[in-house]
Order: sequence, then C-alpha cells, then structure tokens
Amino acid sequence: MNQGWIGAWSPGIGDPTVGGWITVALYVCTAWACLRVLLYKRHKQVVLRDNEQLIWRLLMLAMVALGINKQLDLQTALTEFARVLATEQGWYGNRRQYQEAFIAAVIVMGLTALAAMAVLVWHAPAPTLLACAGAAGLIVFVAVRAASFHHVDAILGWRWGGLPLNWILEMGSLVLISWGALRRARIPS
Repeated sequence: MNQGWIGAWSPGIGDPTVGGWITVALYVCTAWACLRVLLYKRHKQVVLRDNEQLIWRLLMLAMVALGINKQLDLQTALTEFARVLATEQGWYGNRRQYQEAFIAAVIVMGLTALAAMAVLVWHAPAPTLLACAGAAGLIVFVAVRAASFHHVDAILGWRWGGLPLNWILEMGSLVLISWGALRRARIPS
C-alpha cells in the first residue's frame, strides 16, 4: 500500500468523476442560494427572524465546507488517522466496538442537530422547512458516508433509475436545500 500523508490518504481530487464535479457544482449553487436569502434579507426584501437567519447562515457555511470536503475527501483522512492510531495502539482487532460507538455518537449528534434545527425553524415559512428537510437528508447521508463500512458503501453503490444511490441521496438533498432557498428569497414575510 502506498504511504500518503496520513496512512494511504494524501490531498488531491477525491472524486474526479462527472458525478463528483456535478455534486461540487451543486454545493456551490446551494451555498449561493442560501447567501441570496441572507442578501435579500439585508435589502429588506425578505423578512427573516433571528433563528431563521441563523439557519440560513449555517446552511451556507455547511455547503461551502462540504463542497470543499467533497473533493479533498477529508473524512477519509480522518478514517485513515483512526486506522493508523488503532494499529499503532493495538486495538485495531477490536475496531468494531469503536465503530459502533462512533455510529451511536453520530446518531445522537445528528438527532440533536435535527431537534435544534426543528426548534429554530418551528414557525418558519414552508421553503425554510423544505431546506431543513434537505439538510436533514444531507446530515444522514454524510454521517453514513463518514462511517465508511464496506457493507454501507455497497448499499450506496446500488443503482436506481441508472443512477448510484449515493448520487440520488446527496444531490437530491442539495436540490431540496437550493429549491427551498430560492423560494424563500422570493417570499417577503
């Protein structure tokens, strides 16, 4: 196995496929759509409550971060770091229990984030709720991908309508967020 910066990982283009670049473009467009809601608010064309403004700001920042991560594949660096650490410290053989603990922590953090998001946008207009539904889907997708178990990766590779399931889940979530943002930028109150 080639040695990279961290285990087998080195910085580079993580997904040089057409689907990978389309996904990056969707992240950029989605971040722009979220920014558009915030800019329209600044020009008083859209009225946002503080909580809703926070959601749009967090969504915009998350889209930028996830778009960068899409091509740098930073979660693989984290996985490789954990693998190298587990090997060096001698607990690699027991990695399943640590993987299960990681999944449980991700589930708890994800549910907490979703609950906080629900509280923040409780009385928000439908387009904001739509964007939050897309964000929830994206949170679940990213968490499942971060776990990077072989059987999960196999499921994400399934095809539906000729498209890989991971494209449908990730791109579909981004489209929901974008659509909600574009609709929200048009609603004055």
